[in-house]
Amino acid sequence: MSRRPADAFRNPALIATSDALAALCERLRQERFVTVDTEFMRERTYWPELCVVQLAGDHEVAVIDALAPDLDLAPLGALLADPAVVKVFHAARQDVEIFLLKFGAVPAPLFDTQVAAMVAGFGDQVSYDGLVRALANAQIDKAHRFSDWAARPLSPSQIAYAAADVTHLRAVYTGLRSRLEREGRLDWVAEEMAVLADPATYRPDPEAVWEKLRPRTHNRRFLGVLRAAAAWREREAQRVNIPRGRLVKDETLLEIAATAPESAAELGRARGIGKGFAEGKSGASLLAAIAAAKALPDAEMPEPPRERAGPSPSPALVALLKVLLAAKSEEHHVAPKLLASTDELERLAAGEAGDLPVLHGWRREVYGEAALALREGRLALGVDGRKVRLITAG
Repeated sequence: MSRRPADAFRNPALIATSDALAALCERLRQERFVTVDTEFMRERTYWPELCVVQLAGDHEVAVIDALAPDLDLAPLGALLADPAVVKVFHAARQDVEIFLLKFGAVPAPLFDTQVAAMVAGFGDQVSYDGLVRALANAQIDKAHRFSDWAARPLSPSQIAYAAADVTHLRAVYTGLRSRLEREGRLDWVAEEMAVLADPATYRPDPEAVWEKLRPRTHNRRFLGVLRAAAAWREREAQRVNIPRGRLVKDETLLEIAATAPESAAELGRARGIGKGFAEGKSGASLLAAIAAAKALPDAEMPEPPRERAGPSPSPALVALLKVLLAAKSEEHHVAPKLLASTDELERLAAGEAGDLPVLHGWRREVYGEAALALREGRLALGVDGRKVRLITAG
């Protein structure tokens, strides 16, 4: 007799051989959906080190020891690529990044219950624990949340903890999907999944990472050196496989961009740069990147971050758009953060349109049209008892 999920949770299988993994994945490829999770280590590396993969189907749950000697993970890659099986994750980005690195493709089709929960009205900040309580009537054991998953052997309690996540995720998924089907919102979730399914989401351009440092200057020479130094750090961190912040901190990159050092001695004066680093191979390659940036003509220097054209938006109008956002979120039971960001509200208030996500797809239907009407004076806000009421201008 095949095991039901409750039995499988009590006695999850530990997969540590290629034959066992191939057999497991072949069975799971007969399922409509499979829940997936990973345990990995990344504190001391740039690239995540995959340690454990958890899979659950309707009849079994398994914990795959990804560090087992000579384990061939190819069957797992085939399962994740099978278009007939939906791969269900919660907060999928890091898991998907790992599989993209491992197999060269994003699992497809995929479904993220974190995103689905926001569409289904569970709010911006609902945790996985909260979803499990609400939809699986269960409690998550947090004892191994910060466990060392690279240590071997895995303990029975670690295996049980890992298995529990994907077991409960099945109930979370089916509960969310039923709710979204009733409310006609599966298409909304599909739009959100398009971003997660795009490999570019997980492959930052080294030449663009400087923008995340938010430099407060319009000096294009400064920005040129910063772009080069940040791109060097990204590639070097990948090469030596250490976190970018451990290689060179953000504030040090900004200082380097300001001083544009030309020698190891000058580089060594920057905060956080030791003499050994400055005089070694890494220091030499960083100095070469800086020198190349300084030699570029003005036309090839990066443009300063674009500022919003025209006058600043009215704070009062931004506030009204936020009230409207809260009202629409309440009306449609969808998380405000998923509808529109603060930046989008400010750009709406400033008169922008066009490429704003809030003015496309289901967001426009739920909120965008009303926001435009409010901005243009075709809609007003009032109070009806305890709720905000929308008043169409006559």
